[in-house]
Amino acid sequence: MRVRTSIAAAAVLAAGLTMTACQNDDKAAGGETTGSTASAQDGSATPTASAPVKGTGSGTPSAGGTGGSAQGGDGTIAACTTRTTKAAFVAAARHATQSKPATGTVKITNTSSKPCTIVGASSLVAKDDQGKSEPIEVDNHAAGTDAVDVAPGATAAASVNYTDLNFEGTESARETCGVQASKVEIALPKDAGRTVQVTSAKGSAAVFNVCGTDVKFGAFRA
Repeated sequence: MRVRTSIAAAAVLAAGLTMTACQNDDKAAGGETTGSTASAQDGSATPTASAPVKGTGSGTPSAGGTGGSAQGGDGTIAACTTRTTKAAFVAAARHATQSKPATGTVKITNTSSKPCTIVGASSLVAKDDQGKSEPIEVDNHAAGTDAVDVAPGATAAASVNYTDLNFEGTESARETCGVQASKVEIALPKDAGRTVQVTSAKGSAAVFNVCGTDVKFGAFRA
């Protein structure tokens, strides 16, 4: 009887030891899982290389600042075009002399709400109203094509030097030149040409009267 009791007690003791060992294993395993989960939740886990990183701008920043587009962050000014400007040609107020040319003016007025820039060669074409002579075609690349910024509502102007008298003819025919144009075509750099009326300094209709082919188109000044 005592032997059976001892055996039973030993069996119970062994079972208890086995159960304790299993519980310890479960606790150890459960601690690792909880630790990993906590790390993921509190942000301490190291992100993988493919994780996206949010930036502060919409474009790729340059070495000196943030990214952006014209008038939107990088300070770039758009080119002046026929859509953003008004053009005018004013004939010379005074006749040329044998030592000094007559001087007309090309005017470009910014009609938009943002600044624009003129950079590159602009061109001027004048065709005789009767088609009797070859047209005058000239650009201002030789005078300088540096950028000229034109503020909203402001005007950039370029001189046009020419001879409007025929000094070899008779007195009565001095003002008769090969090209007598009431209209001229003006084209800004890399832009379509537009035809405008020739006017006087007072705004009335006038004629671009050109004797010879020596016409010089100056650089724009704002």
